[in-house]
Order: sequence, then structure tokens, then C-alpha cells
Amino acid sequence: MPDIHQRITTFNAALLPNMVKLKYELMAQNIFAFYRGTCHLFYEDLAVAKPLPPSPVAWLCGDLHIENFGSYKADNRLVYFDLNDFDEGILGPAAWELVRMVTSIFVAFENLKLNEEVAVNMADLFLKNYSATLIKGKALGLDPRIAKGIVCTFLTAVEKRKQKELLKKLTIVKKKGPALSIDHEKHFELDKSLKKQLAKHINEWIKTSEHDSHNFEVMDSVFRLAGTGSVGVKRYLFLLKSLNTKNKYLLLDMKQARASSLKPYVKIKQPQWDTEADRVMAVKQRMQNVSVALLGSTVFNGDPYILQEMQPTEDRINFELIKDRQSYINQVIHDMAMLTASAQLRSSGRQGSAIADELIAFGQNTGWHKGILNYAIKYARQVKLDYQAYMKDYKEGKYNSIK
Repeated sequence: MPDIHQRITTFNAALLPNMVKLKYELMAQNIFAFYRGTCHLFYEDLAVAKPLPPSPVAWLCGDLHIENFGSYKADNRLVYFDLNDFDEGILGPAAWELVRMVTSIFVAFENLKLNEEVAVNMADLFLKNYSATLIKGKALGLDPRIAKGIVCTFLTAVEKRKQKELLKKLTIVKKKGPALSIDHEKHFELDKSLKKQLAKHINEWIKTSEHDSHNFEVMDSVFRLAGTGSVGVKRYLFLLKSLNTKNKYLLLDMKQARASSLKPYVKIKQPQWDTEADRVMAVKQRMQNVSVALLGSTVFNGDPYILQEMQPTEDRINFELIKDRQSYINQVIHDMAMLTASAQLRSSGRQGSAIADELIAFGQNTGWHKGILNYAIKYARQVKLDYQAYMKDYKEGKYNSIK
């Protein structure tokens, strides 16, 4: 098998070169950032490893880890905590989603300097609560009204954030009104011609959108940097101004959709999507309890994109802040397990995924827990070796030669 450097650079070769350099810089920050940025390595290795225990076919977010759960505002304007990244979404074995998530617990806890015994306990808790939710056969959601403990505190806090606060953080005031700040660390100025094309395209998309955003128009746009695994794809942020209400604005995120990195390794027949953006949107709609605000898809200059509203409520649980509070960690892992099982139940029986009865039976037979746990423990150690190899090459400048 090729070395880590070749595998990583080959996978990222099609991305924007100047942004890939930033991606490599982010991946070098710590082992968990490396894990987030190398989903493709995980599935390349899984494809040639000893098979995991048999599991039902389910809709997967594809890149499930502890930082791919977060808060967002839905179309009904309520705040939810749920799975929130579906770029790798695909139809596949349910066990793949679980082993990616459980491995993330071991890698993240290694990064937090928590011992392996704590990680094993949390991984076991995750699998037990995942199974317990499947057995009930009912998909559940999580919002401030029903959340408990630290998750309730988290959601209550983010629910109070205002759009004006986000706008103030991301914009500057000009004579003609607010504009997106180029001084923001995650914003990059666009070529004037591209900016004009984008504005025209989004204004046309708004007019034909099913959402209630048809009374808005584009005021400004920038290139946006966000995430770790997705750094390097084309991504834009738009400031929209209401045509009916004075001083009312929206922020719209537009992110290029690529093929799922799981696709080469999944043997299960997939539905035929018009575009990769339609795939991402469909999986997101099926698995989330309530869809995010302004969710849609489009094709711009031949590339498919996912669109959704950017909100002040978007956030993730910061494990660094709660690593010394065992009860807090327990609650978060418990809820993540419930949401994972609920997402699979909610999307059951759709275009080839197992029906709820099969998922319930899978939950009842817990003999597969050990196989998932053992693989995750072993693979987390492989991630550590891969990260060490990556850092050696990174420090030697091997990732600086991108053209």
C-alpha cells in the first residue's frame, strides 16, 4: 500500500491548491483534527480489514464522529441538536457508521489526554444506548424542551444567540450598508467577475426556491473557509438583504458537493442522484429530525452545491471544557448514541435501507458490540501511527510542494 503522504495527497489532488495547504495545516494541529481530515484513509483501511460483524443496510452520514453532532436552527425556527454533516452520506452497512464513531471516541480522548479505560467505558456506553434506542423502534429528536444535563444547558445557551450578533461578527458597515468582512480569518475576497456571476445565480435560485426567502437579494459574497475535512472544496457565503423589511438580513452558505469517499468501497447498489448535492440533501432530510433552514441544492458553473442558512445557533459540544466532568461526558455520549440510532430508524425502508424491524433485531442481538469495540481500539492505534508519519512528513515540508 502507498505511504500516508501519497494516499493523502492523491485524495486531495482535485481540491483548490491554496486551500489544501490550509487543510494540511489544520490537520497538523492534533491527532483528532488529522482524523477528521482523513475520512478516506479510514474507509480505505476498513475495506481491506477483517470484515466487521454483519449489520443491516442503513443510511449513513458516512463521517460520524463526536464533532459531527451540533446545534442548528430548523425550518420551523426551533433549535435542535443532531447529526449535522452529510457530505459523505451513503447507503451502507450500519456497522460502518458505528465503528467510525467509536474510533472517534478513542482518538478524541487520546487528544484530550483521557486514559483508554475512560474511552472504553464511553464507547461501551455509546453502543449500549444505540442498541437500546433501536430496540424501542422509535426515532427521537433533541431540542431544549426535552434535552437533559449539559446538552440542555448547551442548547438553551445557543438558542438565545441572535442573528444580529452573528452579522456584527462577520460584517462591516459601508456607505451602501453592511458587507461581509474580508478581515475575518475565514473569509477570502472573490474575483469581481466570479462575484457577479454568483450574485446573479443566487438571486435566480432565490426566486425559484420553495423557501420563504424569495423576498431577499444578494448584497455581498466571499469565499468561506470552514470545517477540516471539507477544506479545499469551493465554498461561498452570501449576505442577503430583505426587499420588504428594513435592516433584515440572512446569511446563506453554498458548499460544493463531491462524491462520497465511501463510494469506492460500498458494494451496495446506490440510488441514482441527479447530482452529488441532491444526494447530500436527500440523506440529510431523511436522517435529521427536522431539516435545517433554507436547505437546497443547485449547480453553478458545472459544479453541484448544497445551500443552507448560516445561523448564530450553529455550534458543537466542546469536550475540552467538560473532560473533567464525567457526568457531562456520559450525557453527551448517551445522546449521540440515541441520535445515531434515531437517524437510522427515521430513514429506514428508504431506497434499499433496512426496515425498522431489521434494525430492532440488530439492536436486540448485542453480540456484535465486541467486534466494533475491538476494531475501534486497534484502529485508533493505527491513527496514532499515521499521524506520527504525517507530522514527520509535514515538518520536513513534504506538504508544501502543492502547486
